Amino acid sequence: MKRESFQSRLGFILVSAGCAIGIGNVWKFPYVTGQNGGGVFVLFYLLFLAIMGVPILTMELAVGRSSRKSVIQAFHTLEPKGSKWHIHGWVAIAGNYILLMYYTTVCGWMFGYFFKFLAGTFTGLDSTAISGVFSAMLASPLELLGWMALSLVLGTLVCSMGLQNGLERITKVMMLGLLGLIVVLAVHSLTLEGALEGVKFYLLPDFGRAMENGLSNVIVAAMNQAFFTLSLGMAGMQIFGSYMSKDNTLTSESIRICLLDTFVALMAGLIIFPACFSFDVEPSAGPPLIFETLPNIFANMPGGRIWGALFFLFMTFASFSTVTAVFENLLASCCDNFGWSRKKSALLNGLFLLAAGIPCVLGHNVWSGVTLIRGMGIMDTEDFLVSNLILPGGSLVFLLFCVTRYGWGFDKYLEEANTGTGIRMSRKLKPFFQFILPILILVILIRGLI
Repeated sequence: MKRESFQSRLGFILVSAGCAIGIGNVWKFPYVTGQNGGGVFVLFYLLFLAIMGVPILTMELAVGRSSRKSVIQAFHTLEPKGSKWHIHGWVAIAGNYILLMYYTTVCGWMFGYFFKFLAGTFTGLDSTAISGVFSAMLASPLELLGWMALSLVLGTLVCSMGLQNGLERITKVMMLGLLGLIVVLAVHSLTLEGALEGVKFYLLPDFGRAMENGLSNVIVAAMNQAFFTLSLGMAGMQIFGSYMSKDNTLTSESIRICLLDTFVALMAGLIIFPACFSFDVEPSAGPPLIFETLPNIFANMPGGRIWGALFFLFMTFASFSTVTAVFENLLASCCDNFGWSRKKSALLNGLFLLAAGIPCVLGHNVWSGVTLIRGMGIMDTEDFLVSNLILPGGSLVFLLFCVTRYGWGFDKYLEEANTGTGIRMSRKLKPFFQFILPILILVILIRGLI
């Protein structure tokens, strides 16, 4: 069967960025920035994105583009005879399943809040009642299941239509809509009274404030965020590498994906921090920031119903683009490994994930007393496995595979990375890739486990 490919370079960049752009950018990035003192955290985040994110992204893309296969078959194709690198392919695919088992629920929350704002649910409510809307949604298994199923059914439909006619076409519209929405929302946020204080907190580095949190904590948090924002280690980018052309160097394409991903994260902060300072809300509120704090701000804002609906439409696009990108990885894997058609892969994976997503839904209500790893609930356990084990561990595997003689090897990786026109990866970086980068990833992995 002929390998599908992207229709355009823009399609590849938007779909790849759509995979990276998700809850980590627009939910986690602002609150982690707030908890770590603002500007200094952003500075280190950008630094680690350049020295860690870009190189490992080129490696995932290189494995995909050179092999023209999904992750398990890609390792089989490129690994030295008799070696076992392909085992990570199965781990990566398992990680994609675990991710969608809870991420479809989170995406469902975004759908739910978009429709709630559209319907005027928050109009006239006081702050306690607004915070209670989220609690009430979590307490209702049927409502949660409905929103989760909506995000999964739509994802299944999009991917079943094919790479070009489904994923690329729909993601292009969503991502361009997302970029337009985020600019409109940020400009509006900057016009609020007192917005400048929020911008200063967010973008002006204040080492005194960073020292209060412990500079080492801020640096490690920035390293973590830069690493996780690109969804590296689970072959999310590798699959899109397998569909891309050889016209451009992988460093050029990786930089473009990182810039788009970073633009969305930074703009999300420009929406949230000025609004927090304008309405005297603590910017380090943590995970409740999106579902409890921001709806309060929108409810007190002129035209807040519209602005709230637009914000959660943006959040829906950000999370749904990740759902479709991860789902595509599962479909491609089933097509490559079992010889299934795209439509059969979509249907069977959709049905499986619908059933596999139910424990996460029930973990917020009926099974809220169930605890798994270290006393964590179902959703937190699933997230822990993906974020703390499979992503950093998988990135280490991709890195070692590309830079050691026991794997694919640095020369073959470099040749693939530098094929095409654009910025070339320097051979002089080999010692950094072989000795420094593995240590940085191990720091993230060990810290995540501790």
